[in-house]
Amino acid sequence: MSLLERLNDDMKQAMRNKEKDKLSVIRMVKASLQNEAIKLGTKELTDDVELTVLSREVKQRKDSLHEFGKAGREDLVDKLRTELAIVELYMPKQLSEEELAGVVKETISEVGAKSKAEMGKVMSAIMPKVKGKADGALVNKLVQQHLS
Repeated sequence: MSLLERLNDDMKQAMRNKEKDKLSVIRMVKASLQNEAIKLGTKELTDDVELTVLSREVKQRKDSLHEFGKAGREDLVDKLRTELAIVELYMPKQLSEEELAGVVKETISEVGAKSKAEMGKVMSAIMPKVKGKADGALVNKLVQQHLS
């Protein structure tokens, strides 16, 4: 079942169950996917592009969550946490920190990096491997730890 089919099924179920928050988030995600398809000039998106759009949605919500938290807007923080939980249902299973550390070590040895000066080379090699399965900030932190 494709992501769009899953979103449509979940949207119908949310309508039946009168889950307004879930319905709203699913509609936003569908709109983002459709906008991306229009931008690319295609009818169907590849899994990779769908994952990119979902990752963008998660990142936007996490950034907003952080900003609203700093501003003391707990009403918006709670709403965003709910939205984030719903969007994350459609993301692939996230790697644990231990699994991610293993991928980081493996990539560092593949690339042959020895210092933090080669961090860009490591990051560009590792991000396609963990796309959608790990937060970029966590990957960055682990790469820095392993290169120091």
